[in-house]
Amino acid sequence: MIEPVSDNNIDEVLPLIRKYLEFYKVADISDSRNKEFFSQFGASNPAGCQFIFRESGSVVGFATVYFTFTSSITAKVAVLNDLYTSPGQRGKGVGRQLIEHCRSFAAKNGAARLQWVTAPDNEPAQKLYDSLQTGKSSWHFYTYNT
Repeated sequence: MIEPVSDNNIDEVLPLIRKYLEFYKVADISDSRNKEFFSQFGASNPAGCQFIFRESGSVVGFATVYFTFTSSITAKVAVLNDLYTSPGQRGKGVGRQLIEHCRSFAAKNGAARLQWVTAPDNEPAQKLYDSLQTGKSSWHFYTYNT
């Protein structure tokens, strides 16, 4: 079952957010900062929403979608910024269901497309993404700290 993150379930997803950040080797992980940050992305926030996947009562995955715009197609787009499935649940369709849910959420909110990036060495995720009817970009992703 997929549901939006809210004040009622944010504490259940925090351990998965921590594991996700550990996977990407984030140095300074703070559960309190994560709670404050992700609490703002509920079903009623026009900036985006975080969703959890619940299996047998436990949260086993999550995805976060943010909205932005792109000039190249002059449209609103949705960015699938985070996607994580507990290791024991991988290969069972959790990630695929979360992506499809986010795609539907993006469409319902007027986004022309759902887009995301992943690490070049994240081959298990790429296997899932390549199995979907997605386009794969050859663009490079840059960051510039302020």
